[in-house]
Amino acid sequence: MKWLSKIFKSGAGSSRGVSTGEEQPQFIGDENMVWRAPFRSLDDRPRANKEKEELDRAIALSLTEDLKRPNGYRWRTETDDDLARSLRDSFNSAPYPSYTPREYYPRGYRTCAGCKREIGYGNYLGCMGSFFHPECFRCHACGYPITEHEFSLSGRDTYHKSCFKELTHPKCEVCHQFIPTNGVGLIEYRCHPFWSQKYCPSHEHDYTSRCCSCERLESVNTRYYSLGDGRSLCLECMESAIMDTGDCQPLYHAIRDYYEGMNMRIDQQIPMLLVERQALNEAIEGEKHGFHHMPETRGLCLSEEQTVTSILKRPRMERRGLVGIRTQPQKLIRRCEVTAILVLYGLPRLLTGAILAHELMHGWLRLNDYRNLRPEVEEGICQVLSHMWLESEVMPTSRNNIPSSSTASTSSSSSTWSYGPSTSSYGPSTPASSTSSSSKKGGKSSVENKLGEFFMHQIAHDASPAYGGGYRSAMAAVNKYGLRRTLDHIRYTGTFPE
Repeated sequence: MKWLSKIFKSGAGSSRGVSTGEEQPQFIGDENMVWRAPFRSLDDRPRANKEKEELDRAIALSLTEDLKRPNGYRWRTETDDDLARSLRDSFNSAPYPSYTPREYYPRGYRTCAGCKREIGYGNYLGCMGSFFHPECFRCHACGYPITEHEFSLSGRDTYHKSCFKELTHPKCEVCHQFIPTNGVGLIEYRCHPFWSQKYCPSHEHDYTSRCCSCERLESVNTRYYSLGDGRSLCLECMESAIMDTGDCQPLYHAIRDYYEGMNMRIDQQIPMLLVERQALNEAIEGEKHGFHHMPETRGLCLSEEQTVTSILKRPRMERRGLVGIRTQPQKLIRRCEVTAILVLYGLPRLLTGAILAHELMHGWLRLNDYRNLRPEVEEGICQVLSHMWLESEVMPTSRNNIPSSSTASTSSSSSTWSYGPSTSSYGPSTPASSTSSSSKKGGKSSVENKLGEFFMHQIAHDASPAYGGGYRSAMAAVNKYGLRRTLDHIRYTGTFPE
């Protein structure tokens, strides 16, 4: 392999070059700056061409030596050709790998995610993989720039921490403050099931006034009226409140007409009195019979002779509350199974009417020999009649033209209030529109209708076994069998039909 050694010898010899002599300094521009000129070879040919010629020369010498051998004997093999070809390719290849320059962006080239303009030199903010001018990094709620070191994030929307709390942290609707967290760091609050009024748990024990009618708590920017007996009334309930016995008489007679329209006429003239809370509690203590809904009783169907103090003249509303109330003691004499009906004064018209409808049903049962009924049966069917009357006032067309069950049927006896799959009514009926019109001094407002819906909700969702459980059982029976068949079943068995 002499030809291979010649390659390296010739390469080494060619790399030395020829010097022109002693190094001389070269002056460029300023006299104080000295640059030494580099050595130059006498051979100005390109390096690649020279190396190629030297390689060709070495290969030629190797071939000549092979030809000079006796009998034309050649030592060269195919391996030699491959090696020579690879050496040539290595010399012809580029000495360095290829380089692709990156795309060039000038310093400071960024686009603001807020205004979509270029961010030049100066301060900028980086957040969520985007850049912002300081004045473009703004709160999604108030629109002002966020300058604090901490902020809140919802999706890709940024907020001041205070703005985000204002949006998401529940506020008490009584004190209008943020509802505090409990001992384990959770936000705990109370919420009314119908009105959805959210409030701090502490307001249930800090003597905050609660309306005795709609159960809403008094907030800091509203004022409730005190009825003087520990009860308070909100302004919405006060608008239709009935304050004395005289004011309640038209409503009482309208409900008696409603019963007559259901073919449940009450012939006896049962006295009806509006009384204060204390008088009602004293009457409950003197009553031997009856089941009373605790802790607050709003009405009573008396069966015993008593002397009851009733409201004779409605009080005046002044800044400090209701004043000038006039009462009168009244001796109640028993002339039948029912002595009188007592109702708590100061309640809205629809609630007062619902209580009257309930207590009149007690009277109707006693006058028609429904004896010794269990509390859940008697209170349940009374609550059904109360709910029916409320529904006729709030939604007077909700059950129109649906037949109720009865054994006697005539073409002219279709009732506005009807239950069950049969084709007749309980009896000759009076349309609900005529009965309700006699009990109204004018059209009901949306506020009063909403109160009526709440009173219906109270009846339907009462948690007590007698009033709530009894109502749901009674209503299921009435919807399935009709009011007449349900009452007949109660008379004979003392239970609801199943």
